[in-house]
Amino acid sequence: MLNTSRNVTSCQPQPIAIYIPIFLSFIFFIGLVMNGISLWIFWFRVKRWDTTVILQFNLAISDAIITPAAPLIIIYSLTNHWTFGTFFCQFKVFLLSTHMYGSIYFLTLISIHRYFTVAHNNKRIYWTTKPFITKLCIGVWVCLLLQGIPFFFVLQTSEVHGVTKCLSIHQNDQAVLFFVWNWVILFSGLLIPFTITLVCYCLLSQYICNVNAMNTLTNVMVSKSVQTIFVSLIIFIICYIPVHITRTMGVTIILFFPTSCSLLEKVEVAYYITWMLSGTNCCMDPVIYCFTTDRFNYMHSRRYSLQQGQRQDVSFRRSSPGSSQVSGNNRLSLA
Repeated sequence: MLNTSRNVTSCQPQPIAIYIPIFLSFIFFIGLVMNGISLWIFWFRVKRWDTTVILQFNLAISDAIITPAAPLIIIYSLTNHWTFGTFFCQFKVFLLSTHMYGSIYFLTLISIHRYFTVAHNNKRIYWTTKPFITKLCIGVWVCLLLQGIPFFFVLQTSEVHGVTKCLSIHQNDQAVLFFVWNWVILFSGLLIPFTITLVCYCLLSQYICNVNAMNTLTNVMVSKSVQTIFVSLIIFIICYIPVHITRTMGVTIILFFPTSCSLLEKVEVAYYITWMLSGTNCCMDPVIYCFTTDRFNYMHSRRYSLQQGQRQDVSFRRSSPGSSQVSGNNRLSLA
């Protein structure tokens, strides 16, 4: 259903620069490959799952879940016109929400898990048990569903200045909805998780100062945990904080200052850039389990080494004179 009443703003929507869909196409493809390989290694190569693997597997799923929506996002970015109907608009936004906030929530859980398993490893706590972590992951997915399902009931497409828009700040009839939802999700989906991750990083950094310098194994474990949380903070800073800031500015301007077109244009252009950067999280998240998890890194290196060994073996056989002679003798005997 297309809404057309009271939905045209006085400000002209800004076109999306051509480099944005090109960049997103590249990012989504790289993310698909990286997360596909990660899920394959987790599912088929990692035989013994611990709490770390469970959390990182769920993070990989939240990154890969954007894949069905990627073509819709890229086409919409190229044309600035939504041609897929209301349901697919709602479906796209549902996947976007699940992807972004699933990544945020699981990054936060990984940071909490790293802190407790390192700083309190001598105590029996729930964060070190697989049943608790499994239930926690299920709880996160339930929250993501409850968070995203309302889009199928309240979100609509609108015709703005002659083109159909899906989740645009220029949909004046949805301005109040966007404003309220943005501020709710800003606190629950960004500020609280980011604060928790930052606190875990500070506490773990403080803990590392008290670690016995002679204990090499402990130092390595703590160092890897600090790196994991640090990467999570970098992902927050690059992918999530800028897009939330520009989106908050946009929905605030369109609701309270709808005639401030010059300011809105600048914010809208900034939002498109930060939104483009937010898509890089599907490529940055795998850094956590590719470079800070020994078991995953071992399986990935082993798979790569096996492939290289097979290629070298085939190359040696093709280039070896002896192999050619044996091959020729075999052909002669068969003849």
